[in-house]
Amino acid sequence: MTSNQLTIGSRGSKLALFQANWAKSKLETVHSDLRVVIEIIKTSGDVFLDAPLSQIGGKGLFTKEIEDALLDGRIDLAVHSLKDLPTVLPAGLGLAAVSSREDARDAFLSNEHRALDALPKGAKVGTSSLRRQSQLLRLRQDLEVANLRGNLDTRIRKLDEKQYDAILLACAGLDRLGYQDRIAERLSVQQLCPAVGQGTLGIEIRETDDETRNRLQCLHHAPTHSAVTAERAFLRRLGGGCQVPIAGHAWIEKSRLEMLGVVASTDGRQMFRDQASAPIEQAEALGAQLAERLLASGASEILKALSAS
Repeated sequence: MTSNQLTIGSRGSKLALFQANWAKSKLETVHSDLRVVIEIIKTSGDVFLDAPLSQIGGKGLFTKEIEDALLDGRIDLAVHSLKDLPTVLPAGLGLAAVSSREDARDAFLSNEHRALDALPKGAKVGTSSLRRQSQLLRLRQDLEVANLRGNLDTRIRKLDEKQYDAILLACAGLDRLGYQDRIAERLSVQQLCPAVGQGTLGIEIRETDDETRNRLQCLHHAPTHSAVTAERAFLRRLGGGCQVPIAGHAWIEKSRLEMLGVVASTDGRQMFRDQASAPIEQAEALGAQLAERLLASGASEILKALSAS
């Protein structure tokens, strides 16, 4: 039986609600008979706000409770920042749509310094990401990297309170919420390789819900899907999540898929990076093969050490 209502599950942060409302607006515009409501669900990542993400441990910190609501039938779809969504989904759930990618780069924010290279020796930089920490220290061993948690507004407030000399955030979230003027520098993909799926939204549903899947095609962007398929295959083969310093970014260039992959030690002293390309239709194989190349070159030792610690 066809229903004229869909319920979106979302975290309660300003950014998460912006993303959920984007999906709601587009669905209601395309499907004029449809009513979409948003249900706010608090996740583990929203509860434990002080500890570094790497210390909380486990995958799905920002998704598990929402996925439970999907499986229980309390909601019909979930709108995630794709970088938060584990590469292996719970049985019965699937990725139905991937949004067009916004700026995937990392942003450097500082009230005193115009660029990362302008930071003085010993400057304190805030980030909750081991991926950012490892690559930042690779570039600047002289910096102090400190834990930074909280929603986007909280992180910017901590910068304004001079708790940090600079902070690193995702450009996409700042752009979505109209904070472009706070970005001092957009760091290139070669400087700081982004997180897998960064800048993209993933729409998750119950695998058997073909009606909702069909309705969600208006949110789907096939070129971005090809890129993130490669990225997620790369991360899946390496077995990593947000608690491991792994970075991967794919893009389409001259009708082929290019991908950069990085695995680094948390102190930045060891780094393995490689780039590969393949036809677009071989996206999953590209990601897996790039992961294999990094593992063979020595990245496996970093990952073993991290899993043992």
